[in-house]
This record gives sequence, C-alpha cells and structure tokens, in this order.
Amino acid sequence: MQQDNVNGVTSGIEINSDMGEALGLHTFGNDLELMQIIDVANVACGFHSGDPDTMEVTVQAAKDHGVKVGAHPGLPDIVGFGRREMKLTPAEVESLILYQVGALTGFLNKVGLELNHIKPHGSLYGMLARDPELMRGAANVAKLYDVPIYGLAGTAHQSVCQEMGVPFLGELYVDLNYGPEGQLLIQRRPEPTDPAAAAERVRRVRSEGVVEASDGSLITIDFDSICVHSDAPNSPAVAAAVRQAAGS
Repeated sequence: MQQDNVNGVTSGIEINSDMGEALGLHTFGNDLELMQIIDVANVACGFHSGDPDTMEVTVQAAKDHGVKVGAHPGLPDIVGFGRREMKLTPAEVESLILYQVGALTGFLNKVGLELNHIKPHGSLYGMLARDPELMRGAANVAKLYDVPIYGLAGTAHQSVCQEMGVPFLGELYVDLNYGPEGQLLIQRRPEPTDPAAAAERVRRVRSEGVVEASDGSLITIDFDSICVHSDAPNSPAVAAAVRQAAGS
C-alpha cells in the first residue's frame, strides 16, 4: 500500500474494475459509468466471458476515458463464468493465459495502448493463490510481456512473483468478504454492496491497516489497488464511495 512521506496515510490509491464481461447482446456490467471513476480496467479475454466485439468496444472506451487496460484471463467455462475450479497443469495454465493475453493485446495495439498488467479471474485467481506451481505458469506470461500481476498479498500470487522477478500489486476488495485466513469468499452470483460499508472498509484499512473477516476477526491487508467489480447492480455507487473515501 503506497504511503506519503508526511503522515503515513495512504495516497494515490488506484481503483480497478473487471470489465468487458459480456457476450454479444448480453451485458452484465456497468462499464461505461465506471470508466468515469476508475483508473484501471481488467478486460475479460473470451474464456469466462467477453467476445471480440466486446473486447474492442471496452478497450476503445478505456482509451477514451484515459483508463489503463490489463488482461483478465479466466478458466474456459462460459457457462460457469469462470467460477468453477478445474484440474490444470502449470503448462495448461500458462497456455490458457498466454492465449487470452495475446487476444487482448491485438485490440490494444489497434488503438495504441500498452498492456498494463495481468489479473486472473474468479476461480483461476483462487487456484493460483493457493498453488505456487500453477502460479509459476501465470508468472511466465507476465514475464514474457514484462507486466505486473495483480493479486492477493501474502499468497502464492506474491511469493511466486518475488521468486521470479515479476512485479506484483496487491489488491483490496470492498465488495467481497474475506475469510479468517485472508482468503476471498467468491460468490457465484454478484450481490449489491452497501456503498457506505465499502467506504468504511477503505477508511479503516487506511487508518488501522485491518479488514474485518467473515468471522469477526481482524486481518491485515497489504494493497496497492482497490477492486470494485462491475457486475454488481450498484457498482458505480460503490466505486464513487470508494473514490471519496480514498481521498482522490
């Protein structure tokens, strides 16, 4: 978590959001509204959602709003929206991420944007957090493109990146609960988040460095970027509240 040099309070807090999670005529997010609030878009690359037209439209909108773009690769499971785990080898993880990142970079090249980072989606995110061998497959792709990985601090996301010399940015989540060991509690379906509660989480972690877990215990979260998911019904209100709480 970035800090200023005056009073130790976090500054320059970045907000990221998962976007482009649509298929043809079926859209699920509040992308255009969120583009006016966030700093970074994690764009779906076709495996858990997203299609060529959606990727192109999302990348163009990000450029129009001055938003950086990273790849948001997921498991090849459109029906389950990438939220059902699969048995994969490290080589398979590397290949499926490389395939998706390659697709997105084509659209980035078209509009003159550079790939900002890679952030795995859904169950792939959780699998990589727990399994260093799988995470090495993902880190190989980040190293190839010379971009950072966004993930959970204190997990294999961070330790493998440090081991392999890949830049790492930790995330804080305001619309998902944390388990007592710091793990994310992934929901199969998005639910509305109270904007006031999201803002309070940001204020508390900035002042005290802790987040309340699902069992009431307090856990330490180290982060550089705050994630607000786009597919919750009131995500623009949540992002606006987070932006205000972040003081920028």
